[in-house]
Amino acid sequence: MQVEVLATEELGDRSYVVHDGQVAVVVDPQRDIDRIEAVLARLGTRCVLVLETHIHNDYVSGGYQLARTTGADYALSAHDEVSFDRHPVHDGDELTAGTMTVRAVATPGHTDHHLSYVLSGGSGTPVVFTGGSLLYGSVGRTDLVDPARTEELARAQYDSARRLADLLPPDAAVYPTHGFGSFCSAGSTSGGTDSTIGEQRRVNDALTEPDPSRFVERLVAGLIAYPAYYAHVGARNRGGPAPIDLSAPEPVDPEQLHKRITAGEWIVDLRDRTAYAADHVAGTIGIGLGTQFATWLGWLIPWGTPLTLIGQTRQQVSDAQRQLIRIGIDHLAGAAIGEPADLADSTDRRSYPVASFADLARRDSEHSAVLDVRRDDEWASSHIPGALNVPLHDLPHRLDEIPRKQLWVHCEAGYRASIASALLDRAGYDVVCVDDEYGHAEKLGLVAAAVHV
Repeated sequence: MQVEVLATEELGDRSYVVHDGQVAVVVDPQRDIDRIEAVLARLGTRCVLVLETHIHNDYVSGGYQLARTTGADYALSAHDEVSFDRHPVHDGDELTAGTMTVRAVATPGHTDHHLSYVLSGGSGTPVVFTGGSLLYGSVGRTDLVDPARTEELARAQYDSARRLADLLPPDAAVYPTHGFGSFCSAGSTSGGTDSTIGEQRRVNDALTEPDPSRFVERLVAGLIAYPAYYAHVGARNRGGPAPIDLSAPEPVDPEQLHKRITAGEWIVDLRDRTAYAADHVAGTIGIGLGTQFATWLGWLIPWGTPLTLIGQTRQQVSDAQRQLIRIGIDHLAGAAIGEPADLADSTDRRSYPVASFADLARRDSEHSAVLDVRRDDEWASSHIPGALNVPLHDLPHRLDEIPRKQLWVHCEAGYRASIASALLDRAGYDVVCVDDEYGHAEKLGLVAAAVHV
């Protein structure tokens, strides 16, 4: 029995292909199933079973479509309410795939009906796929089902982690879906590329804390905001997501681009943040294409707003499109290819300066303000005295709180500050984007002593 890992770094998740050389089991596949199909083809194996650990909130699942395409059984909890036929699974059920045996283990907490799957083949050590239950160093968050039930589900999460640890031998490999940057994680995940039950007994918060009440208290205190698009993704997964369409979006010429900007549509420039600051089409929003692109675009855009992308190349647009379909943004209004000079004349282009924290220290403080767009917990840990804190995800709804001064916008490393600067520039503010590491502000003595919360 072999395990192939498919990492989706942009969302901080992993999918898995488990095979015996003949047939394969796929666990928690992402929506762009062509990646899974490529692995199956390379291995020369046939998918006979697709396992879903839970109804996901952070990505639209490819499980439904993969099962339909391959003819595999699609297994998920019998207690999850979905609008399609599937193989309903209960705690303790066993399924067979070639020489492999799959045992379902109820591990509620991240969701009410979450399942982990123990896979074994022959006489070897079993492995466990833990979804959003037991992660590397911590567990999945417990406030997605109902914020009022966060503590109740955190207790269930504690019990579930311990159930798995008691059920499996120390050398059993652990394969979680979340915990690699996903907002579905809670607490302090330890990262790493692999782990075992024995290692988790030594490092995992849920297994090292003997007092469940203290575990719950720490988990709840450590929860941070999660992307707004989560509200839409779970419903999509319950309905059976449609096949994806990655065909090239409609080309948009400069005249159409201008009309869309005037109409208030979202026009997102995918270029590097420094290039965007130096020259961009007025009314666009710069969200540089990278590992955080889809998360922040999906979090900030009013859901359903027509979206047009500007890319330097068609491949750049295609890469962005693939990221967006994973979170349920299926249809682009169009795409423009080229540099700002190709898409608008000089009167319809803008720019703003990029600076460092050393520059910020020398600014004219009487006629400017500092805007910190980090999260509340980051701000509570330490911040620049006198700065205004508006987390990036709140910024579109709190523009009326922002002073009409020159704004020096910063975050932890520059990416969020660049998006905030673009949003503010679009709204007519005078901005300076601080593209610098927050640690430099600390070294310069700009930061107040940490407030421990």
